Amino acid sequence: MANISFFIPAYNCAKTIAESIESIIAGNLNNGDELIVVNDCSTDDTAEVLLALKQQHPFINIFTHKRNKGGAAARNTAVENAANDLLFCLDADNVLAPDSVDPLKEYLISMNADVASFQYQHFFSADKLKPDYIWSLPEGVFDLEFYYNGGNTPGQHGNYLFTKQSWVKALGYAEGSGALDTWTFGLRQAMTGAVTVVLKDTYYYHRLDYEGSYWMRDAEADLWSVSVKATYALYPFFDRIDEKYLNYMLGKGRYNWFYNRTGKPLKLVSKGSKDIFYKDLHQKVVKFIYPKANFLKRGTDKIKRILNYGGR
Repeated sequence: MANISFFIPAYNCAKTIAESIESIIAGNLNNGDELIVVNDCSTDDTAEVLLALKQQHPFINIFTHKRNKGGAAARNTAVENAANDLLFCLDADNVLAPDSVDPLKEYLISMNADVASFQYQHFFSADKLKPDYIWSLPEGVFDLEFYYNGGNTPGQHGNYLFTKQSWVKALGYAEGSGALDTWTFGLRQAMTGAVTVVLKDTYYYHRLDYEGSYWMRDAEADLWSVSVKATYALYPFFDRIDEKYLNYMLGKGRYNWFYNRTGKPLKLVSKGSKDIFYKDLHQKVVKFIYPKANFLKRGTDKIKRILNYGGR
């Protein structure tokens, strides 16, 4: 499990992806590691830039979607084609610090964890060495409650190390979730028991691009859709969500529950605890669809059966 499959989902990133790729190759790529790039049907010069980079670095594996499928699908394509059991996702406009991933890998292995994240995200717009601001996560074993109560989480930035098994348990990235693809993936990992750790005093560089940002054009443009997409991403895990909270997600809070988690945290139940509820619900649905005939109808049907039998 020592080798890593680095992967980059790429869409209209001709201006930035070369720096992202070089940050992996220079100081973070070891023998046995691999680098996968998935071009999600870019309409700019991304394909040409990737071709030039592959000529310089023939080991780069490039996959191309014939139509734009979104970030989650691009990430899933990469993982599905990855040879190694450890995976690191780097967005096509972000940059790794030199020699930053090996300590992350060692920490994940030593802690027997499923996910390992940098502690800091250095957000920059012009010079990556002069961050506009910095986000931080608490070091050590990460409290997964942050996913449920609106706190800062590794899933919000999505650039972290994880095991393929945790991807399998989470059913991959939720396709159709738009710019929530990494946050909902982190949440799905949390809901399926992934142990997450944060390595002290580590960081990567997160580029700020308000005009070209996936989040800005997908989520901020339609804020009402964020909760809807998050609900869609959690559909396979409805059996793990408290029934009252689920009714809230699908009803009164359907357009804002995601933003209300600080005051009304996502509430889960233990696996299998809703089995009786669903069994009773099944019986109610059966009775509704196939109602039992009344006394008169049963009597009439019996007489018809007798008459039909006697006339044979």
